[in-house]
Amino acid sequence: MPGTESHHHTGPYSRTWYESLRSTIGDAGCRQLGFYAIPDDTLLSVVVPVYNERDTLEKLVDGVIAVPIRKEIILVDDCSTDGTDQILKKLESRPVDAENVIHVYRQQRNEGKGAALKTGFQHVSGTIVIVQDADLEYDPGEYPRLLQPIIENKADVVFGSRFLGDQPHRVLYYWHYLGNRFLTTLSNCFTNLNLTDMETCYKVFRRDVIDEVAPRLRQRRFGFEPEVTARVARRGFCVYEMSIGYSGRTYEQGKKIGWRDGLQALWCIVRYGLFD
Repeated sequence: MPGTESHHHTGPYSRTWYESLRSTIGDAGCRQLGFYAIPDDTLLSVVVPVYNERDTLEKLVDGVIAVPIRKEIILVDDCSTDGTDQILKKLESRPVDAENVIHVYRQQRNEGKGAALKTGFQHVSGTIVIVQDADLEYDPGEYPRLLQPIIENKADVVFGSRFLGDQPHRVLYYWHYLGNRFLTTLSNCFTNLNLTDMETCYKVFRRDVIDEVAPRLRQRRFGFEPEVTARVARRGFCVYEMSIGYSGRTYEQGKKIGWRDGLQALWCIVRYGLFD
């Protein structure tokens, strides 16, 4: 299984690539542009909860594979009913290469995003773990930026924020935006974190954080976001935020979160903010 042996390469984010750039533009230039070296022994576990994403899943996986980091892609099907399983079988049959391994797990019944993620977390073997939605709202090309604070030992957890302001995002629902800001602010009141986007999909964890937090997770749907945030904060892990782009979907395109999930998030913020 990948994760034990080193794979020396000379592509983007390799030591050779970084030293070449560093000799040209210097340390300061590399820092400003986000250029750094990812160690050869890094293995990224990409955990993808999947529910009725027939139209986007294969393109999403192609995007993940294209990122120049050694990784395992863990797809957890939450009992899709739209033919997604045929796509998963196709992905499972792809030839394995040294940089990308695909694992597929299937829930016995539809339980929700949080339950699918907990299943995925049980199977990770990487040194760093990232959550990736199966739609195309979030761009896997941002992984190197999101991983940098963890690889440089500055952070234990990184949240990718849609609201820090310097990355493009599709302009969509104002009330969703207000609801998100309200939930993030309330979450911050309980966790004493100064986040701008608690509800973001992109959450990146050092492996030891996942090992400690994941077994305790209880929320089976979108309550995962406030719950994992509260559990991370309670344990004093160092959290960073990085700006990300966002290409949001409309309800017609398959967006699944609604006002009931907002109410559940509200309950979770209070519940996990007060009690472990």
